[in-house]
Amino acid sequence: MAEQEGVLHGIWETVKTIVYALLIAGVFRTLFFQPFWIPSGSMKDTLLIGDFLFVNKMAYGYSYASCPSIRIPALGIDIGADDFCGVFQGDKSDPDYQGGDRLWGSQPERGDVVVFRHPVTGRDFIKRLIGLPGDEIRIVDGHLFIDDTPVQVVDDGIFEEIFAPQGPQGLRPRCANGAVGMGAVCEKRRYIETLPNGVSHSILDIRDQSFDNTGVYTVPEGYYFFMGDNRDNSRDSRESQASGGVGFVPYEDLVGRADRVVFSSAGRSMLYFWTWRGDRFFKKIE
Repeated sequence: MAEQEGVLHGIWETVKTIVYALLIAGVFRTLFFQPFWIPSGSMKDTLLIGDFLFVNKMAYGYSYASCPSIRIPALGIDIGADDFCGVFQGDKSDPDYQGGDRLWGSQPERGDVVVFRHPVTGRDFIKRLIGLPGDEIRIVDGHLFIDDTPVQVVDDGIFEEIFAPQGPQGLRPRCANGAVGMGAVCEKRRYIETLPNGVSHSILDIRDQSFDNTGVYTVPEGYYFFMGDNRDNSRDSRESQASGGVGFVPYEDLVGRADRVVFSSAGRSMLYFWTWRGDRFFKKIE
């Protein structure tokens, strides 16, 4: 009898330990840092498929979007931040809605690399903040204009990568040098873009496309305009939400700022340590 009680006590202690660990992890992820795995090439070459980073949730304060989401497609689990903390979410259908509120909120800066919730689907996206409230954004022949002023761009040569499946989804890169065979060098033109506040970062160009020339986007109060650094391979604020893009992103949908890559895997899993990219450990995101 005593032996049986000892076994039950051991099981109970194990369960308590697991519960406590999950609670601590949940609090840490909600308040401080959220892990993020780069699934696509929309932010190349700033961020590569397989980069693993932590998002600084303290950077802009807290909103409903700070709550964690749990998505495990294989098990049919799809719980978003609004399911956990929807009571704190603003009413986007309200005519007076202006991006929502945040607790201890601070404004993001132009050029920040930001993780945010898609305003419609609730999925996590990561892009670069280009337009602030009140800005007028336009693309002319592939060049970014902010308030009718062209952003400075300098040629920075060629970005090269191997044409092969990348990451868990096996995505293949798009190439500026045409259709290349598996294992061949895939090229894109690289430029250094300097935003009005002095933030410089690289962007990639593949070929002429429809979003190389756009109308004027006037960013509403309380909203932001985002673009991917891989300009010809990014669904972002240039495309409306109705068309599958991001559109303007409200303030309360920001999750946090991405500051540094922790490590990076070129393979299909972060567990394949032999595919880790040695030059990207703790790399600063610029």
